[in-house]
Amino acid sequence: MKINVEIDCTPQEARAFMGLPDLTPIHDKYLSMMTDSMDGVVSPDLIENMMRSWAPISDASMGLWRTMFERAAK
Repeated sequence: MKINVEIDCTPQEARAFMGLPDLTPIHDKYLSMMTDSMDGVVSPDLIENMMRSWAPISDASMGLWRTMFERAAK
């Protein structure tokens, strides 16, 4: 027996239905910090430390991010 269920909902509704937390405020803060960094308000080192604490990133990947932020700050 095979049963198919199709649910029409937004990603936000699906996350709420599954009991996942609403990370919208964190996402908005992250985007704000990235924008401020691009405008030169936040230092690239602060963003680097934040990203290191969130996910394991290799040194090569972190070097790529650092280069991107340094070029954007110029």
